[in-house]
Amino acid sequence: MATVTPALDAHGHADDHSHGHAHQQSFISKYVFSQDHKIIGIQFLCTTLLMLMVGGALALAVRWQLAFPWQNMPVIGQLFGLFQTEGGQISPEFYTMLFTMHASVMIFLVIIPILAGAFGNFLIPLQIGCDDMAFPILNMLSYWFMWPAMVCFACSFFWAGGTAGPGNGWTSYPLLSDLPQAAPGSGAPQTFWLFGLTLIGVSSMMGSVNYLTTIINMRAPGMTLFRMPLTIWSMFITAILQAFALPVLTAAGFMLVFDRLGTIFPTTIHSVFFIPANIIVNNAEPTVGGGQPLLWQHLFWFYSHPAVYIMLLPAMGMVSDMLSCMCRKPVFGYKPMVYSLAAIAGLGFIVWGHHMFTSGMNPALGMTFMTSTMMIALPSAIKTFNWIGTMWGGNLKFNAVLLNCAGFVAMFIVGGLSGIFMAAVPVDIYFHDTYFIVAHFHYVLFGSTLFGVFGAIQFWFPKMFGRELNDTVQKWHFVLSFIGFNGTFFPMHLLGIAGMPRRYADPYLHGYLSHLLDMNRFMTVSAIIMGLAQFLLLGNFFYSMFRGKKVGRNPWNANGLEWTAPSPPGHGNFDIAPIVYRGPYEYSSPESDALGQDYILQTVPHVAGIKSVAHH
Repeated sequence: MATVTPALDAHGHADDHSHGHAHQQSFISKYVFSQDHKIIGIQFLCTTLLMLMVGGALALAVRWQLAFPWQNMPVIGQLFGLFQTEGGQISPEFYTMLFTMHASVMIFLVIIPILAGAFGNFLIPLQIGCDDMAFPILNMLSYWFMWPAMVCFACSFFWAGGTAGPGNGWTSYPLLSDLPQAAPGSGAPQTFWLFGLTLIGVSSMMGSVNYLTTIINMRAPGMTLFRMPLTIWSMFITAILQAFALPVLTAAGFMLVFDRLGTIFPTTIHSVFFIPANIIVNNAEPTVGGGQPLLWQHLFWFYSHPAVYIMLLPAMGMVSDMLSCMCRKPVFGYKPMVYSLAAIAGLGFIVWGHHMFTSGMNPALGMTFMTSTMMIALPSAIKTFNWIGTMWGGNLKFNAVLLNCAGFVAMFIVGGLSGIFMAAVPVDIYFHDTYFIVAHFHYVLFGSTLFGVFGAIQFWFPKMFGRELNDTVQKWHFVLSFIGFNGTFFPMHLLGIAGMPRRYADPYLHGYLSHLLDMNRFMTVSAIIMGLAQFLLLGNFFYSMFRGKKVGRNPWNANGLEWTAPSPPGHGNFDIAPIVYRGPYEYSSPESDALGQDYILQTVPHVAGIKSVAHH
């Protein structure tokens, strides 16, 4: 057996106190303004789970209006006084604010930070064998920059008593978002929203720099690139996406802010990036400009389509790790999975134009974007077949982790297939801005990512807290979430085919849509079931954090580096600095059989005379 070098601290002394006894810290420095990647990851996780409930509540309000248009909301409408001016009803202005803030909260305060922020922070140092992130203070700031962003979103929501918040959708297209007089929420609420978006962008860029530096420079001895778990590969590629795409959106946000300031201070600020000339809005004076609203769409979607993969790729990596462990066999096609992750990320930069097929795009250019969009189906299909190949013939462990991973794969298939339809220019002309679009991106972004997150929470919960979640509760949570999700979003495909437009507070004003009311009521009931199911997750999470069954270092018999650390890991993560001898998915190999088990840790040297799975 090879000798293992003890972990050294900053002064070169052996770290024999890896369980947190090295430094006496106050509660504030240890758990609030912590520089420990594990605490920061848990902070991200708890915050985003609470924001998930906020975003879900906004979605249920949207669903109420579509199911029972212009009817008083029971209890909530009177309790919070949000709709007093309308007698307890949702006004059209409030409806537009609801779907704007629902999307903003779910994308910027839930999906991106729970994947890259929570699990990225917690897992990267543990899975590559280092003691912390490269820049701990920057890491701490990446979390705390979320709070002023949340304050800005809250200010935009509750401005003027909650009756005139931002109503331009999460895409925030000019001119509605550019001219303060354009719509009820185009004034101060839109400015607050823009500031919140910018702060989220800064937070994400801090994280991406940290992740890239840590993964490139701080891997344990023996941890080569192709010994890294797919979770690390996905976080690495996600960080590259963030580093290259986010500055474009941030710059566009500043341009939009200066346009808005130019309308307030026309004599001192002459910014007209997105404002064309001679546009009359709400009987105001004609605009003086020469800008182009379409420029915003190009800049916004140049970021926002890669952002789809910023939200999706980490879940792909984590599901790969979990499936391998739950099926007790290596990931099918490890290197093709890595290459397909990189291909998805690369192609994601050249497909943004498919969001703009109806904006007057030249048909020849539309064909270019159509082709590049359809090409993404190839690496996506590789991943899907490899996940199925991993499960096929495996010794499956029937628990909530496996169920959520299978749910992830199923939802990704449905969302991917509907995306192929919209990639085609002639089909998209018809489907654009209908509920078919809403169905597609909820299957990809909500169905796929969140089922992956639900599985990841249960899988790595023992490592976070040294206790395990109740598996029976998690199975019920999965069943109710799965039924509620599909009951809510699958019918949206049918609504889109029927021509029901999105963002209408009352689409039934059009006679040809009146027969869709019953379907919307069914979808609203399904959404309520899905919303109530999340209380099972939250209750199980916070109860098990303190009262769950205690577990050891490796309750799943997994072979990743994180499972060699204590549960929960202490200061410095590892008792001794790990040395890596093998790949991340050595399950049911000849070497493990020789040791009398079905897995073998990455830190175990090779057994003489026996070849590992990785060498076949």
